[in-house]
Amino acid sequence: MKKAFTIIEILVVLAIISILIAILLPSLGRARDSALVLRSEGNLRNIAVACGSYGVDFSDRQYSPAKDDYGLYAGSCQSYMAQNCITNTSMTLGWDNTGVLWGYYLDGGSCPTSDYNCTHWTKYWPNTWNITYGISGYWRLPNVKGFSSYLNNRFYDPIFYAPKDKITQEKIASVLNESSEFNILPNFTGSIVLSSYAWSPAALWNPDVLSSKGYKNPTSLPGAWKAPAQSNCRYSELKTRMIEINWLQNQDAGSVNPAFDGMTPYFFNHGYNSSPVTLFFDGHISLISNSKIMDSDARIKMQNQNTNLLEKGLWHRGTPFGENGFYNNLSFDTIVNTSYHVLTTDGILGRDIIEEN
Repeated sequence: MKKAFTIIEILVVLAIISILIAILLPSLGRARDSALVLRSEGNLRNIAVACGSYGVDFSDRQYSPAKDDYGLYAGSCQSYMAQNCITNTSMTLGWDNTGVLWGYYLDGGSCPTSDYNCTHWTKYWPNTWNITYGISGYWRLPNVKGFSSYLNNRFYDPIFYAPKDKITQEKIASVLNESSEFNILPNFTGSIVLSSYAWSPAALWNPDVLSSKGYKNPTSLPGAWKAPAQSNCRYSELKTRMIEINWLQNQDAGSVNPAFDGMTPYFFNHGYNSSPVTLFFDGHISLISNSKIMDSDARIKMQNQNTNLLEKGLWHRGTPFGENGFYNNLSFDTIVNTSYHVLTTDGILGRDIIEEN
């Protein structure tokens, strides 16, 4: 006659299983997390290759839909279009499956009329300086056709969306694997879902805009909109080029930032422990921590404290965003204080960190 297990023996086995699960689950979670980070790094590697290809075709330029001479007209859409008789200028998103071409159009009548529609003008800027609309500009649109054609030629392509960016992924889930260049999302209201990755707008402006000698309004600089060449980067291993715009690593806040519209996640600079996956100008990719970035900024400010520079830190406090920088006033952590990448002092000639990771 076989002896059955006693209740005590069963409880011991269950206890051992529970202990093993408790030990293994964190490891499995970390492995899953690492796999998602690796996929994000892979996305940025592909984008880095596309940057190189674009540079070969356009004399080493960074991608930019802005015309070099916008500054000659003080950044005025009406003046620019009237003087140049431009109509139906478009920053193209792509063709949909019905044969319709989508984009941010600047429409106008025949010159010399002044009947121009400049609704989308700020989309052609690296970024806008109005704090209310400061998320606008082509720094948030790496997936437009002008650049995505160097990858898979699709606006809603997985390359442009970080695997850990769950909120954004959910918004585009229904079209993420479609073959069209551009897909209309269900319940479309005229809005698009922005990429998880963002260019450094500081690097796209003329370096004089965010100069350490003082911020200059781009509308006062004739050459402000001329995107610097990639090779102009002075500290290529220390200057960020593209970054995960949302706080994805070491996230200990809620899923969305309640200070926004109830649908926007916290940004990469909203958490002290945030470590976004980042592409640098020299092509290398790494996770950089806000704590390390803040330390770099503090060290540079100390070195420059006795100089005549108006901006002594690694990111600029003198812009229309003010001392709070890029929405730092809406951060989850009160200790975090950084706006690197977005407001890098001296733009492409500056750096976001003072030593390699």
